[in-house]
Amino acid sequence: MKFGPVPLDDAEGAILAHSVALTKGRLRKGITLDTEAVGKLRSAGVTEVTVARMEPCDMHEDAAAEMLAHALVPDPDSASLRLAPASTGRVNIYATTNGVIEIDADKINAVNAVHPMVTVATVPEWQRMSSRGMVATVKIIAYAAPGDAVEAARAAGRDALRLRPVTRTRAMLIQTAVGGSDDGSKGQRAMATRFDRLGVTLGPKTVVPHRIDALSDALQAARGEYDLLCILTGSATSDLHDVAPEAVRAAGGEVVHYGMPVDPGNLLFWGHLGSIPVLGLPGCARSPALNGADWVLERMLCDVPVTPADIMGMGVGGLLKEPPSRPKPRES
Repeated sequence: MKFGPVPLDDAEGAILAHSVALTKGRLRKGITLDTEAVGKLRSAGVTEVTVARMEPCDMHEDAAAEMLAHALVPDPDSASLRLAPASTGRVNIYATTNGVIEIDADKINAVNAVHPMVTVATVPEWQRMSSRGMVATVKIIAYAAPGDAVEAARAAGRDALRLRPVTRTRAMLIQTAVGGSDDGSKGQRAMATRFDRLGVTLGPKTVVPHRIDALSDALQAARGEYDLLCILTGSATSDLHDVAPEAVRAAGGEVVHYGMPVDPGNLLFWGHLGSIPVLGLPGCARSPALNGADWVLERMLCDVPVTPADIMGMGVGGLLKEPPSRPKPRES
């Protein structure tokens, strides 16, 4: 692409690089200067303009952005994504339903390494998305990009984005109380907010004594009606053999992992009763503020596999803002 100032007489057919104010209105940058546009500039006394002129090997910004976006999402319907029309070298990509976004980071990085003018920006991997939320934007920075660079980017980024929609739509929160000090209302409200934003129905408030047998019975009663179970205990789960993990085992389930390098959220555990995930929530889940359990919960609702290695890899970026209600802040 050739870029620079030219006499107005030589500007027809080029792309206007900078907006120009006229006697009435303005000519916006990015338009292709036709006879009418050149006439308006001449009438305004303009004798020189800065333009971009595509060379034979170049691809116009809109065409390049559109081609790259369709490579990133070859089948938008099956990926639960929507590609907006190209404009000013940009194509925005939106979620069409609630879920979490699956991103092949290596492919996105490979696209961005091809040529400085060819770029893709995304939200963080596995971020919760609501319907119509923007998950990525493809942007050709200049008015054109080399065609071979666009082709290389298309090959590098093929099928890099898809939304994993919510598949578990009925959840149950079982809380335990120690000495009747907590009626469970605060925890129920906070978790209802989390489930509502993903379109998940939360079962009725259920509070049982903080004992293995009582919690085990509640888990077994809920397993046939719900497709995800959460536990929020009145006393924090402090060990793999504390009340809540032992209740999962007593109900016939398995505990897979305990603890995570995210703060707030350290005291999380998870397992399953048959095919139903069971998430042991940290006490900070009583606050609607973000905590480590949110990252695990959102993936589970979308049937994204979660392994102990996944959880233990959340430490970088895992120092989150403390909720005001935290009983013992990091610093007094």
